[in-house]
Amino acid sequence: MAGTAGTPGTPRVLRAMNDRAALDLLLEHGPLSRTRIGKLTGLSKPTASQLLARLEAAGLVLATGTSEGRPGPNAQLYSVNPGAAHAAGLDVNPARIRAAVADITGRTVGEYELPTPGRRSAQSVVRQVTDALDGAVKAAGLARDDVHRLVIGTPGAFDPNTGRLRYASHLPGWHSPALLDDLAAALPMPVEYENDVNLAAIAEQRLGAARGHGDFVLLWNEEGLGAA
Repeated sequence: MAGTAGTPGTPRVLRAMNDRAALDLLLEHGPLSRTRIGKLTGLSKPTASQLLARLEAAGLVLATGTSEGRPGPNAQLYSVNPGAAHAAGLDVNPARIRAAVADITGRTVGEYELPTPGRRSAQSVVRQVTDALDGAVKAAGLARDDVHRLVIGTPGAFDPNTGRLRYASHLPGWHSPALLDDLAAALPMPVEYENDVNLAAIAEQRLGAARGHGDFVLLWNEEGLGAA
């Protein structure tokens, strides 16, 4: 596979690109043979074999049986190792925090919902976020350190200059300028923050009504009007 513009075409970079391409194909198509991976990536059979050996040694792919129903000997099939990595998502609104943990294939493996009625301080928000995350992690049979990334979706948006949540006055406790630092100190994994309607639009494009469409508009009508 050719390198992208501005990317040095070193063997290490090309190997990483090929490995990523193979993982993407396995996520999209499911179990594939070495020969099929080679054809889809344009790689030779020896290169595809080396690629799979690297991914298997890294714990990213597993040998998952053999192909059947075709002429000739059965071929070894490979698939992504679901337990190789996990990510978590939190959906926050004034009444509750809903948490979910997914494996590397995108399959939800644990969920938890934490009611959050009444007034809240920044300290209670940190505790509620960690409690909701831990509830989903426990439901997945994992530990908090097993989660490699966390995405928190809230109404409004965090100001990149001040760190304060804007356009979400109905979400008590989330407006302290120190909140993001407090959450970062309490959570051991990288955390990203995004507007909840933007995240809903991504989900619709990947899995829902907007699947296959490059351009669309999502209008959200809940506590207020939102669009993405």
